[in-house]
Amino acid sequence: MRFGVQVNCYRTTWQDIKASIETLEAGRWSSLWFADHFLPPGQDEHHTAFEGYTLIAVAAGMTQKLRLGHLVLGNTYRNPALVAKMAATLDQASAGRFVLALGAAWFQREHEAFGWRFPPMKERQDRFQEACELIRKLFQADGPVDYEGQYYRLDQAPLSPSCHQQPHVPIMVGGTGERRTLRTLAMHGDIFNLDGWARQGMSRELYRHKAQVLERHCEDIGRDPAEIQRTLLMPLRITEDKAVQERFVEALGPGSVAGPKSYVIDRIGEFAADGVEEIMFGALRTGDVEAYQQVEEDIIAAFH
Repeated sequence: MRFGVQVNCYRTTWQDIKASIETLEAGRWSSLWFADHFLPPGQDEHHTAFEGYTLIAVAAGMTQKLRLGHLVLGNTYRNPALVAKMAATLDQASAGRFVLALGAAWFQREHEAFGWRFPPMKERQDRFQEACELIRKLFQADGPVDYEGQYYRLDQAPLSPSCHQQPHVPIMVGGTGERRTLRTLAMHGDIFNLDGWARQGMSRELYRHKAQVLERHCEDIGRDPAEIQRTLLMPLRITEDKAVQERFVEALGPGSVAGPKSYVIDRIGEFAADGVEEIMFGALRTGDVEAYQQVEEDIIAAFH
């Protein structure tokens, strides 16, 4: 089992983000992740919000071992061919440590704030599927690529340099929508991620259900589901306080992981038994070095 952290990049400072990156690099952690928002989700939109792709590029220069990615990039913010170019460049510069994680985008207010069009859900899903297909074609191509979609097109577009990783930068498809998103993952993705911030909770039953839906899509298109890595974004609260546990679960949904360290270890063990290979913890305060180190000692050490 590998472990990472989604380091919060809004309502915080660069110094706290820097301290988090340095702590993860020095410890037994495997990966570092940032969100991709231009306003902090919630009511306090005038607070700080660092741009996620720039942060990952800076973090790549500060680290040697951590795998790097986003949870997740919003497709509507950047042309997907540009995203492929940025991903290959960062993968080369980090010697193969980048994961491209992409979602359809959901935060309407930040589109309004920055003057970006926010398409209806169906169009966002259609664009997202095209984007994943286009990016995968660029990643896999030996030469220039033509692509003619409803929303995106390429005319003999080269990806040079291409990815450092072989066969290419892995593509994480963000979201667990059963009809469209998981099918897009089966068609064009490499990594599944169950997002504990989506207020569906993080029960073992939910994970198994989503995994079964993904496997059915793989069967429909003739793909081996074993090719797709399973991961979790797990908001975490280690506490003996029953009231704190109850509030955490009430806020995020059934099965959200709050409890003493023995409970957390048992829950992670269940997911490991179900095939989960990596867990990215959330809800750790950015810059709180002691909290990161405590999770490392209490939880990660139990699996290493």
